[in-house]
Amino acid sequence: MPKAHVTTTINGDAYEVLCEPGQTLVDVIRNGLGLTGTKEGCSTGDCGACSVMLDGELVCSCLVLAVEADGKSIDTIEGMAEGEDELHPLQRNFLELNGLQCGICTPGILIAARALLERNPDPTETEIRFWLAGNLCRCTGYDKVIRSVQAAAEEMREA
Repeated sequence: MPKAHVTTTINGDAYEVLCEPGQTLVDVIRNGLGLTGTKEGCSTGDCGACSVMLDGELVCSCLVLAVEADGKSIDTIEGMAEGEDELHPLQRNFLELNGLQCGICTPGILIAARALLERNPDPTETEIRFWLAGNLCRCTGYDKVIRSVQAAAEEMREA
């Protein structure tokens, strides 16, 4: 079967990759490009661990074919920090308030939380819980996750 040529931008950097026509975006990101922050959890779009932004839309990259990303822009957890030495407020608050446990779900939750805060800089607890409902975590009761997002939202509004 012939390979597909995909040209995309990931975290501001241009990439070209040859992939199988049926290969998922998460597989190309992780295994083809070595950006292993995006995790593959369920492979059915139910857990949110593989969440990325595709042309400004939050998607489960296990449900997107890599060929669908041709010519599009992708944002992953690797591009979330504010540079080499400064974490994004969400990342910093997750660390400080213990909003993460084992780390499998954390990148997807952070990407989803950033998408929320870009659309709504002052979400209620209910809005945060609703927005993150597609991100499953086996380790937490979500309270520390919610508090981490609230603290980051407040910090970002004050900046």
